[in-house]
Amino acid sequence: METPKNSKSAIRLPLYIALGIALGIFIGANMAEGNDPSDSLYESIYKFRQVITHIQNDYVDEVNTEELAETAITEMLEKLDPHSVYIPAKELEISQSQLEGNFEGIGIEFNIFKDTIHVVSPLSGGPSERLGIMPGDKIIKVDDKTVAGTGINNRGVIDLLRGERGSKVKVEILRKGNSDLLEYMIVRDVIPQYSVDVSYMVDDEIGYIKVSRFAATTFMEFKEAMNKLSQAGMQRLILDLTGNPGGYMDPAIKISDELLAGTQMIVYTKGKDPRHDAEYFSKTKGDFESGSVIVLIDEGSASASEIVSGALQDHDRALIVGRRSFGKGLVQMPIQLKDGSALRLTISRYYTPSGRSIQKPYDGSLEDYHLEFYERFQNGEIYSQDSIKFADSLTYQTDKGRTVYGGGGIMPDYFVPLDTSANSSYMTRLFNTNSIAEFSLIYADENRSRLEKMSLADFKSSFRMTDKIWADLQNTGTQNGVKFNSKEFEKSKQLLEIYTKAFIARNIWKNDGFYPIFNEQNEVFQKALTLIDEANKLAENQ
Repeated sequence: METPKNSKSAIRLPLYIALGIALGIFIGANMAEGNDPSDSLYESIYKFRQVITHIQNDYVDEVNTEELAETAITEMLEKLDPHSVYIPAKELEISQSQLEGNFEGIGIEFNIFKDTIHVVSPLSGGPSERLGIMPGDKIIKVDDKTVAGTGINNRGVIDLLRGERGSKVKVEILRKGNSDLLEYMIVRDVIPQYSVDVSYMVDDEIGYIKVSRFAATTFMEFKEAMNKLSQAGMQRLILDLTGNPGGYMDPAIKISDELLAGTQMIVYTKGKDPRHDAEYFSKTKGDFESGSVIVLIDEGSASASEIVSGALQDHDRALIVGRRSFGKGLVQMPIQLKDGSALRLTISRYYTPSGRSIQKPYDGSLEDYHLEFYERFQNGEIYSQDSIKFADSLTYQTDKGRTVYGGGGIMPDYFVPLDTSANSSYMTRLFNTNSIAEFSLIYADENRSRLEKMSLADFKSSFRMTDKIWADLQNTGTQNGVKFNSKEFEKSKQLLEIYTKAFIARNIWKNDGFYPIFNEQNEVFQKALTLIDEANKLAENQ
């Protein structure tokens, strides 16, 4: 029998295998000698795997290794910077819905008073509104399970009432004037969330827009508000970003572009890897490129809020009024993990057009970083501009040569100290126990038919806190453990009246009622009104 000849492939295959084995031995030897730059990474991963394996196999008690791994990931990210975070799968949906601008559920705004879920308002266009659920309704049962008096918290309510579009949930409600519970079978739906809280005309020329966060729908909402105000005769704009924690960068870029003329830099980013470097410019024709603008910020304004205020300040497009912003200038890249969880990993830093880094220092612990907010109170920065010290190396120039400051956050052109003259411990405790919100909801519910016959303008001009209303508010506080203090009450009485009036209005006219009244005592807003003419001069010099 003739021996078959070997094909070329049959001869080459053993050679390839041998070569592969040799190459593997060579690489392994080099890694063992520490010549590979990624050697420490592999060793660290191997070490972590060893520890988890020994815990799982040998530890004296049963442990949840998944929970241990998540804890380790969280602790590891905290060592990097304050804004690189791990989000477990169960929390990712809620976190994402806050940015996407909608969620799926029954569509109510709620609050928990005396261990009971109160409907503050059914959300416009949602399934609860369509079924006739009303402000003031108390949710007693969900899917035949009693939820009143059980110690339920906000997260518990969300877990019960949110769900996929088309799914059903049964709620049983106690309504004033009804002795029996009212039963509703609610089909969950997509519920829009709004990030432009309110827009209204302050007078014949000044428009006001409050943006609470930067979500996927924010720019569209902003454009709608601008169009409405422009049609009403707006020539000057107050853009309120106080307390706005940021969110998506894209709507911040677009809002800045709407107010900046021509091609001007809005923000740029720089990271370790050049692929994370980017520059963003204004490029489209905006509808309000020449009218005067004032931007309101405070210590709660962060990230995307600082992009907008920094760009408009550096290009002398707006006057910035308020207090130094938070100082969050790190860019996170979302990374989806296989189990449904996610990382938000810092990849670069934000810089304003003049070159200022928005990010405040984070040399200490994570706790120290977050406590920096309270240090502003202790060192007097919240109350006096003189308490803020800037290094000479951190001064920058706007397009027209005005001096602005780096070092973390956006320092306003006009500082407005926090006014504590009318604050008191008694008023603070009323807020902390939700007593003002609770009383306002009850009062609005009991007087709804009368209040709804009034216009907001009539309510603003004619509503007064009577002795009985004051007594009922104080009684609500007492029931919530807030002892009445007559001296502190008199100190805060005028401010308490504005707050209570604003909360009552919110239950009838929503934010359209709250902000026009709230701004009557808002010191940052009131300062902005005095600077409208100066902002107009800045706009005229563009």
